[in-house]
Order: sequence, then structure tokens, then C-alpha cells
Amino acid sequence: MIVKETGIEGLLIMEPRVFKDPRGFFYESFHQERLAGFGISYNFIQDNQSRSAYGVIRGLHYQKRPHAQAKLVRVTEGAIFDVAVDLRPGSPTYGRWFGLELSADNFLQLMIPGGFAHGLSVLTEHATVQYKCDEYYHPESESGIRFDDPDLKIDWKIDPLKAIVSEKDLILPYFKQL
Repeated sequence: MIVKETGIEGLLIMEPRVFKDPRGFFYESFHQERLAGFGISYNFIQDNQSRSAYGVIRGLHYQKRPHAQAKLVRVTEGAIFDVAVDLRPGSPTYGRWFGLELSADNFLQLMIPGGFAHGLSVLTEHATVQYKCDEYYHPESESGIRFDDPDLKIDWKIDPLKAIVSEKDLILPYFKQL
């Protein structure tokens, strides 16, 4: 496993070692002890999976304290543009976002600490996303930021006219309203 920094403390790109041959490929998508060797020691307790069509934008979602979630995100079908926004009070990168293409072909994973909003856009006909969480989902702690926030200026890598956004995400507050 190769761990790469993103310029935002705690937000890491994980690149697993992939073994390919004529039959296909094999890789360890998660190995707690190896991650601990990099100083990454989350106790993941819930796995989630979503499948979406091209143009879907999910997010930006997060859970408020005390139920903030760390997530380890990967794609098993298709490709997404994955985005994390630093919402940690006092962080030198507060309000900064980082985005990365995750795909079934590049095998990359994004390690998102608690205190970040998370969102994604689907870049292929379909994409299946799987992610581990270190905290259970708590509806009363759920919150978010509008995907099209003018201060964040996130380029979702899809045609805005083809964006598919849930009604719930369309009424999320803007970053300045947090």
C-alpha cells in the first residue's frame, strides 16, 4: 500500500498493490494492521454501498459531532470524482476542498477523516461506490452543504446541465451558513 498526502492534514490517498495476471487481478482493499503502520487507526464499524448513473451528484454530506464519520472510499464499478471539504474548526485548511477521480480501473481510495463534508459526481454510465465508516449513521446528526456553493467553486467534472441532484441535496445550506 502506498499512502499519499493531499495537502490537507489527515486526508489521504491510498494506492493498494494490485496483482494482475491473465485471470484478472487481486488486491487487499483494506488491511487494518498495514494502515496502522502509516498511523491510520480507525475502527471501521459500518460499510455502505451506492450505485448511481452518469451525472448524479451526491453531497456534500457530513455528520455533526459527536457522530462525525471518517470514511474510506473506493469504487468497484465505473468512475467518480470524489470530493472532501475540510470543516474542522481551527484547521489551517478550513473551507478548502480536495477532489480526486476514483475508479474501478485506478484502484485508488480516499481516506476522509471525521470533520469533512463528502460528495461525489458520477463520471461514467454507472458507478458503484463502497465506503467504510468509523461511526454509525445518526439521522439527527446529518447535515450538508450545497454542491454548487459559489464560495467553494467545486468543478464536479460533469456537464452542469446534466447534473442529477436529489431534492434533499438541493435544499442544503451554503458554506457561509454553517
